[in-house]
Amino acid sequence: MITYLSNNSETVLAALRQHITLALIPVLLGFLIALPIGYLGVRFPWLYHPLINVAGVLYSIPSLALFVFLPVILGTKILSPLNIVVALTIYTVALMARTVADGLRSVDRLVTESATAMGYRRLRRLFDVELPVALPVILAGLRVATVSNISLVSVGALIGIGGLGQLFTRGFQLFYIEPILVGIILSVLLAGIADLIIVLIQRAVTPWTRVQRSRA
Repeated sequence: MITYLSNNSETVLAALRQHITLALIPVLLGFLIALPIGYLGVRFPWLYHPLINVAGVLYSIPSLALFVFLPVILGTKILSPLNIVVALTIYTVALMARTVADGLRSVDRLVTESATAMGYRRLRRLFDVELPVALPVILAGLRVATVSNISLVSVGALIGIGGLGQLFTRGFQLFYIEPILVGIILSVLLAGIADLIIVLIQRAVTPWTRVQRSRA
């Protein structure tokens, strides 16, 4: 495997860079889109269950089918990376919209009422009180979405785009196990590093959760 890496370092690095790009851009876009959608599900309770149902349906669509079907809707080429980005953004929104809504719903009503009594208006209360309190739940969902996207990118290799997944297809085509092992190891490492980064961010922005656990 070391020999394969030394002989194919540029190919592996290019696949790794593409994998990171295709996985993390949808996470960022999906998170930004899911925030207002999840908030609407809490702001208007009658929207919550339809939101959950639609999100569940979207997340249940097989990834390969979505990768193939999107070019028909978007008018893109089958080998366009945009198809992967849009598909994974849809999955991220489907997962994160419910997580955001559940996180905001978990905020104690006494907290929001106290903030209102102190003069916080709705938007200021949302950003200064509700979202910070809901962050542990939201970031837990973000960890799942990030790891899920990193794994789903590899499926795109079946249509010619897939970052590290291209190493899998190349290895199967050539009956050559080294690129498969490299792809698996790098995918697992990438998922682990991304998850660790989010955990560290969560610990940095929600220090009160550590205090609560230590008291418990």
